Amino acid sequence: MSDTPTKTLVPADDLRAFSAALLEKGGLSAEHARTTADVFVWAAQRGVDSHGTARVPAYLDLLAKGVANADPHLTVESTAPAVAVLDADRAPGPVALTAAADEAVRRARGTGIASVGVRRTVHTGAIGYYVSRIAEQGLVGLGFVAGMPNMGYTGVQGAAVATSPLAIAVPARDHAPLLLDMATATIALGKIRQAKASGTPLPEGAAATADGTPTTDPEQAVMPLPLGGAKGSGMSLAFELLTSVLVGAPIFASFHTGDRAHRQNALLIALDPAAFGDPTAFLTAVDDTLTTLKSLPPAEGAAGVFYPGERSAAKAAERGEKGIPVAPKVWRELTEYADKLGVSLPI
Repeated sequence: MSDTPTKTLVPADDLRAFSAALLEKGGLSAEHARTTADVFVWAAQRGVDSHGTARVPAYLDLLAKGVANADPHLTVESTAPAVAVLDADRAPGPVALTAAADEAVRRARGTGIASVGVRRTVHTGAIGYYVSRIAEQGLVGLGFVAGMPNMGYTGVQGAAVATSPLAIAVPARDHAPLLLDMATATIALGKIRQAKASGTPLPEGAAATADGTPTTDPEQAVMPLPLGGAKGSGMSLAFELLTSVLVGAPIFASFHTGDRAHRQNALLIALDPAAFGDPTAFLTAVDDTLTTLKSLPPAEGAAGVFYPGERSAAKAAERGEKGIPVAPKVWRELTEYADKLGVSLPI
């Protein structure tokens, strides 16, 4: 391990083992701790630091408070070969959605397509991880998540819907998989906090005050606004119906009638290209599509032409070789937890 002027570099494998050790001390089983740590390090390695190892202290807090169940009993219910509902019993999101992704792949191998709904989980982490896990098996992965309302809705005062994400992963032959991973918000909550800390004005139309009034003042901003106005808020509401309502665990309606207990729901879908035709030809056609895109003339001033997930895959490869930079505040928190829980630092 070596230090940079602002961040601590930790090899990916060491950071994964360290994070898993902390989470196990926090109450998770060894298997669940490894699974959860893998999701965090995957995000950190791809440069999604907001969902990376910065989440370890937050998860330890969720476990300590009993918001997340350290010893969940996951159950799978199914009334059709291509559909299942996984009840997470308040398991951490990485535990529940990893199991759901694997279940979706298993079922899709026999049916061509499979959907697995996840009920009663806690903070899913980077949803791109789960659809990428599906794509690693040669299948197309789609994912939706619904959470607690923390974003404006067009025409409504105050927070109404969640910054619910959508992710799609498509495998390729020679290229890195296409990975589209996006929230329905114009700006992340973390970006608002960063702007507040630095005193930097927010972009127009990105955030709002508590009553829903748009503002560029980070001191006044408390919530993001939906991406594309009615489009983003409509997508969030649709994702609530596709996840929470579909699996019988509504969040939106119960939240607005007083139930503020933290929970999330999800839907993962796996599509097997072999059910549509020649899977090898499909991978070749994906490669051809991505190559064609990258061969188009770049716009003036553009650094190049990139497809979703391409740059984060390159960053993952780079950080896999050089180590993952951990921000000073996050490293300090991890170090404090390591001392408190008796876990050795990865040195």
